[in-house]
Amino acid sequence: MTEEIIKIKNIGRKYVIGTEVIHALNSVSLSIQKGEFVALMGPSGSGKSTLMNILGCLDTPSQGDYILNGTNVSHMTENQLANIRNKEIGFVFQTFNLLPRSSALDNVALPLIYAGINKKERDERATQALINVGLEHRLHHRPNELSGGQRQRVAVARALINNPSIILADEPTGNLDTKTSIEIMGLLENIHSGGNTIILVTHEEDIAQHAHRIVRMRDGLVEDDSLIKKT
Repeated sequence: MTEEIIKIKNIGRKYVIGTEVIHALNSVSLSIQKGEFVALMGPSGSGKSTLMNILGCLDTPSQGDYILNGTNVSHMTENQLANIRNKEIGFVFQTFNLLPRSSALDNVALPLIYAGINKKERDERATQALINVGLEHRLHHRPNELSGGQRQRVAVARALINNPSIILADEPTGNLDTKTSIEIMGLLENIHSGGNTIILVTHEEDIAQHAHRIVRMRDGLVEDDSLIKKT
């Protein structure tokens, strides 16, 4: 029996800019099972970025409910959301979001500081995470000493360090060349095969095809939600 890890019901998000009300999301409902690999797609203005921010607990809905791993996070305070993000969600961003003056090891260990883990355990877990993504020879290199692909591998290792419920990858190949993009998607596929739930946000059809399901957004609504037939 599959386990539902994400359930959103009638989610709406509106923004008031001056006298104008913009409805970024309009009563969106969606469920994601534990262990799924889902791609979220849509053109600019479709609502996919707003939905991603809500799924990542970076924003709260104006209406509706968001149940993450059994907890309703729809109306939590910012401090509560920050705690949920650190425990439940691993982020991989297009721009890597690494601290430029810190080593790969320290970048990966950063979430463990917020979790209150002692330095010895932080370093051990961060070292293993970097080994798992093939960077055991780059532990003490800073981001400017790494290639784009290596920086994204550091970001993936950091996303996994707290054993989160979901990995949220926002355009993870957007700044990478084709060869490196394939390598990073292969890494994400390996992580998924290990049982992790992955939500991939992308505008590239070939990247989305690495997922097992594509949710397409348009005008603040889910336009299509379908499984990908693997050959």
